[in-house]
Amino acid sequence: MDKNTVTGFVLIFLLMLGWFYFTMPSEEELAQQRRDRVIQDSLALVEQNIEDSLDGAGGVQNQETQTRPEPAISEDVDEPAPVQGLFSTGQVSEETEIEVKTPLYTATFTNRGAGPNSFLLNEYDTWDGRPVQLIADTTQSAYNIGFLSTENYNVETQNLLFKQVTSGRSINIRQGEQREIRYEMDLGEGRKVVLTYLLNGNTYEVDVDVQFIGLTDYVIGRSIDFGWTSPLRFTEKDHTQDALATSAYTYAGGELEQFKLDEPGREESTINGNIDWVATKTKFFTQLIKPLTPTDAALMTAEVTGEADNQNTEHRYTSSIRSDLDQEGTASYRLYVGPMKYREIVEVDEHAYDMVDVGWSWLRWFSDPFVRWLVIPFFEFMSGFTSNFGVIIIVFASLVKLVLSPLTYKSYKSMGAMSELQPQMKEIQEKYKDNPQKQQKATMDLYRKNKVNPLGGCLPNLLQFPILITLWRYFQNSILIRQEEFLWAADLSAPDYILSLPFSIPFLGEEIAGFVLLMTAAMMVQSKLTGGMSGGAGGASPMAGQMKMLQYIFPVMLLFIFNNFAAGLSLYYLIFNVLSIIQQVLIKRKLHGDKEGDTGEVAKA
Repeated sequence: MDKNTVTGFVLIFLLMLGWFYFTMPSEEELAQQRRDRVIQDSLALVEQNIEDSLDGAGGVQNQETQTRPEPAISEDVDEPAPVQGLFSTGQVSEETEIEVKTPLYTATFTNRGAGPNSFLLNEYDTWDGRPVQLIADTTQSAYNIGFLSTENYNVETQNLLFKQVTSGRSINIRQGEQREIRYEMDLGEGRKVVLTYLLNGNTYEVDVDVQFIGLTDYVIGRSIDFGWTSPLRFTEKDHTQDALATSAYTYAGGELEQFKLDEPGREESTINGNIDWVATKTKFFTQLIKPLTPTDAALMTAEVTGEADNQNTEHRYTSSIRSDLDQEGTASYRLYVGPMKYREIVEVDEHAYDMVDVGWSWLRWFSDPFVRWLVIPFFEFMSGFTSNFGVIIIVFASLVKLVLSPLTYKSYKSMGAMSELQPQMKEIQEKYKDNPQKQQKATMDLYRKNKVNPLGGCLPNLLQFPILITLWRYFQNSILIRQEEFLWAADLSAPDYILSLPFSIPFLGEEIAGFVLLMTAAMMVQSKLTGGMSGGAGGASPMAGQMKMLQYIFPVMLLFIFNNFAAGLSLYYLIFNVLSIIQQVLIKRKLHGDKEGDTGEVAKA
């Protein structure tokens, strides 16, 4: 392995380290907006306290309700808060539920808050075999409408009982069918709050219309907050990896804003302006709210109870949209509750799939079209021939290697040319060992004379880097390979541990994955072959010894990096490296054959 190859490996490793640094989210851009929100809330609280002091005893009761601390995640958050003013005059006292069954999900709607309090996905299971339940334990609707009334009360519809207008206790929606679920709150004198859900048997989308009939004058500014208040439940065995991918999102003004806490605590973030959509997401599942009427802000909250790497830490993310009621007192939304599957979620919004991590932000100009136009269509096409995604990954790695083979051939050919110049380079080093400037000039003259580019072995590898880093990130976050089995791997989206250690190794853990071990062994063989093709670095020199040691250090470093990543990712790189070994052997034979042929022609001449 020559100096140029070593430089290439070091650059790739430094770029990997850079990913860990640059993907850490920063909150500096939103700091001013948070301060504005705090000021706004403080002014509202002062106004509330003044009003309560004038209201007497009844106002004191309301003040206690409004200033009650936000409950921790572990507390009972379903205890309904007292409702004051006009909206306490609802005539419904009994709680009712209606179960909705479609080919894709089974949802339970409750009249407390007029929305779903359970959402089971029929086609997806958790790591331990239970149907995926996206809504955390609650008896209230996961969706809430909040607004400030002219009576100076903060009204939250989650605390209100609606009348279930749709009859029955269950609804079956077959593929191709649509059904409505309707709730009303009759406040007398023709004043009503009406929520109408339109459900489709073909998709995870749900349309909802909110109507304030005869009540627009009771809503200050005709502005309401519509949002998802329940934390999404984790579904994977490794809660730490699930937590790393869990956060809230807002898409506005052509930019995707991610809101995530890396430390325990609670924070809020407000994005002002026209909002395209808001969402909360775990590793593979999401809920998304897309407004169909004008908006002016989005509010995201985050609460983390402990360290992110603690399996018992709970993560609560909520997102809501501040909407303006039209002249008829109506606001409309399109909802999505389901998997982060490309074809389904882009039907809601073409930028919704941007929440899936496919690489560094500065590389998304390449990563996004590469994943959307090549990777996903290929996997979908191949799944029509085989249901084994391990086989599909092997075929995909083979095709990528085939496409990149011209760059690899150029790299190996350059290293072979450098190998041929090693004796002459050694002579130059000996001749000008006391004059570095003349040594460098003579070396460059040697390169020019033989038409050899010293970076020729490194640059082709760097040109492959955008593809390699995109696949590195995508295979860890793609639901395409979730719970897909291959050989001993029960889930290609999770590590395929095969060895349990009696102790824990820092950065590695207590278990070692199978495909990672094979990948590491293949990389050592490949590094040894590459070193042979490059002609070493001067025989038994100290530099040659150091570079020989690096042939084994670098694969071991990747063992530590990849051990806790998805098995599908390690399988991809294993196949890629095995094919690289075969390619190197064939190229080496070809170059050796060309050299012998040239020597024979010279001898005949």
